[in-house]
This record gives sequence, C-alpha cells and structure tokens, in this order.
Amino acid sequence: MTIAAEFAKHILATRYEDLPPQAIHWARIGLLDTVGVTIAGSRDDSARIVSKVTTGSSGKSLLFGQDKRTSAMDAAQINGTAAHALDFDDCSNTLGGHPSAPILPVIFALADDTGASGKDFLTAYVAGFETECKLSMCVNLYQYTKGWHPTVTVGIFGGTAAACHLLRLDEEKTTLALCIAASMAAGLKSNLGTMTKPLHVGNCARSALFAALLARDGFTSNPRTFEHKMGYLNVFNGEGNYDTSKIFPQWGAPWDIVKPGIAIKQYTCCGSTHPAVDATLDLTHEYDLTPEKVLKIETWTHPRRLEHTNRPDPRSDVDARFSVQYTVSRALAERRIVNDYFENDAYQDPKIQSILKRVQSAAYTTAQFPADNHFGAEVRITLTDGRVVSKKLDQPYGRTSDNPLPAERLKAKFDGCVRDIIHDANMAPLYDTIQGFEKLADVRTMTALISSSPVRAAAAA
Repeated sequence: MTIAAEFAKHILATRYEDLPPQAIHWARIGLLDTVGVTIAGSRDDSARIVSKVTTGSSGKSLLFGQDKRTSAMDAAQINGTAAHALDFDDCSNTLGGHPSAPILPVIFALADDTGASGKDFLTAYVAGFETECKLSMCVNLYQYTKGWHPTVTVGIFGGTAAACHLLRLDEEKTTLALCIAASMAAGLKSNLGTMTKPLHVGNCARSALFAALLARDGFTSNPRTFEHKMGYLNVFNGEGNYDTSKIFPQWGAPWDIVKPGIAIKQYTCCGSTHPAVDATLDLTHEYDLTPEKVLKIETWTHPRRLEHTNRPDPRSDVDARFSVQYTVSRALAERRIVNDYFENDAYQDPKIQSILKRVQSAAYTTAQFPADNHFGAEVRITLTDGRVVSKKLDQPYGRTSDNPLPAERLKAKFDGCVRDIIHDANMAPLYDTIQGFEKLADVRTMTALISSSPVRAAAAA
C-alpha cells in the first residue's frame, strides 16, 4: 500500500464516535480561536488586498468579517489569508507551524457551500489535524530548517484530508487528492515577516480544497507521489532526511490535537517571540520595571527561531511582528502586547526606538536549555541601579495542552478579535454556538452569526 493510500485509509476511518472527549474539547478551542483571529485578520491589508484581487465570483461561502459570500475556493483563499494575517493563529509543537489555519478555512468554505453538521465538521478537522501532524513527524524539523514553511508545505495535506472527509470521498479518490495536493505544496521561509507569509496559507487552503474537488470529479495523479524518487519526500527533504516509520503507528495514539495539543497565542506577533515576551512581562510586573529603570535587556532564544526574529531595527508593521527586540521593548514599556502595536507605523514610536537600542538578542546554548528544547527563552535585564534580574521559561504560556490558557483568557482573546467587526448582539451567541458546536445540524447556523448586522437565533438556524 502506498503512503498516500495508507493516509486515506486512516483519514476515512476517523469517526466522531471513536474520538475521545478531549479531542472534541480541543477541536472546539481550535475552532473558537481560528474563527476569532480570522475575523480580526479580515481587516489586515494582506487579507484586504487578496480579497480585492481575488473576488468576483459568486457563491454561498462567507468571507469572514465582510458580510459577503463568494465561491468556496475564493473564500478558502481569502479566509485562509485572513486567518494567518496577524500571526495570531494557533501553533503546534509537532507541526512546527500553525495547524488550524490550513484546515478550517477549507472546511468552512465547503460547509457553507454544501452543508455539514457540527459533528461531521469537527471529525474532518481532527482527521486533517492528525494527517498534517503525523506527516510532520516524518519530515520535520528538517523541512523547517531547510527553508520550507511547514504550515503550508505540510499543512496542505491537513486541509486536503479534512475536505475529503467532509466530502465523504472514498479511499481511492482521497489517495489521489493527497497526491494532487503534493504538487501544490509551496511556501518559502524567506517571506516570513511579509504579507506573503499569510498568502502562503491562503494559497494552501485554496489548493487543498481544489485538490479534493478535482479528485471527487475524477482527476488523476500518481498514487506513489510521496515515495517516488522524484516525489514529495525526496524533493522536499532529500533521501535520508525523513522517516516514514513514524507516521502510522502513532495515528490517534494519542490524537495530536490532544497531546501535545494546540498552542494558543496570546499576542499578535510571531510565536517565536512569545517566550521572551512572557519572561519580560513577568519581570516587569515582579520588579515594577519601567523603561527609565532599565540600562540593558538581553534575550536568548533558540537559534532556529532567532533566524527569523532577530530584527533589531524593524522597518514595517509586519517586520515588527517578527522582531524579538521590538516585542520585548513593547512588553517593558506597556506591560502588555496588543495588535495596536503592529499597526499604523507604531514601531516608529520614539519611546520604543529608545528601548530598542538597549536590547541585545542572541541564540541560546545547551548550557542554558536542553538540546531538544526549541521553545524556551531567557531574558536578563540590567537596571540603572546596578541590579540584574532574569527569567527563564521552557516554553511560552499556553504552548501545550499540559499548560493551557484558562477559559477566561480564551474568551477575552475571542471577544477582542471580533469586537467592532461583527455586531455586538452576535458576539455572545457566536461564542455560545461554538461551545456546543457538535450539536449543530448545519454549520451555517454559526457562520450566519458572523455578521455586522444583528442576527436573531431563529434566523440563524
């Protein structure tokens, strides 16, 4: 059996009744978080430009934050871009990227177009999540260090798997869909810190849906696309740089969405900056620090993460989202991180520019953290009175299911994302509907609430 066929077998064998309660719990959390950040991201210039260039089609699929409907593929691309636009979407330790953004815009667009129950939707989501994460165990972190953007070069298979599951394709067509998707996988880390990064996800979502729809209608591909000598594994990783034995023995044991689980981001900036931000915020509150009291700030993060966050002099709002120096400076000055700090040239604030000159960032060594820890950070702050205070964190808060954010923080993030975009009267019903998502007979009950006009419950149903 080929690798793609084995994936298809496992994807289609995933049933709601067989999923543990914790998988449904975490799927709802991923759903809540992604809906929120997609609505917020719809206001970002990257999503606006993609929407302007792309739209023109008509259809049933909602563009989040726009009160407009279009074709399923256009919606997948635009909403996919919006989901990743603020770099506020969830992360995965296994994937080495963002797991939900390549999946949920795909199946939201499909569910709006064709209809789906909440149970079917959540099952497709978990199957897609498992597909991309188990494939990542085979190919990463090699792909990540080589320069590919795994959120999309691996995530496209999560989106394709979820679409195939929701469309109820058989094993043969699901196999072909995955192999079609392999030829659409693309995304270079050289474009991190630019609008092209969220476009990666938009293109990924569109391609994932396209691959599933093509396979449904009889389109062909090579079923040996993964293991072929010129196939996905050898082209993206190179011979000897992947391990297929890691994929299927661990399928659902545990489900990756449960453990290590979804990492929820608290700040609208690159996740690689978060442990240093958390450490800085802790020190700022513990010692009542202000910029005037600080002589020097030193930060250490994993060398692989420092590669794209070592930006001591950010030159754009997007650049600032990826600057560990800027985010740490903001954490010291404001004692919080909010999206306003990454808009309207906020990085040029003279107060922040003054702090930036005092920040020195370097890669940490195995003397500071174990070799297998690439999520930690250390921050050391030298004060003007000669004292030195420091903090080490093994990982940012909320990074795994063992270290979850409390429900009130999840709701506060969601409310902050959707406020002033959807109507105030819809906020509570939308949140409550997601909490009981598996009870929905039709997912369109939920998407109807993503509106700038008040929607009555009866009308939404």
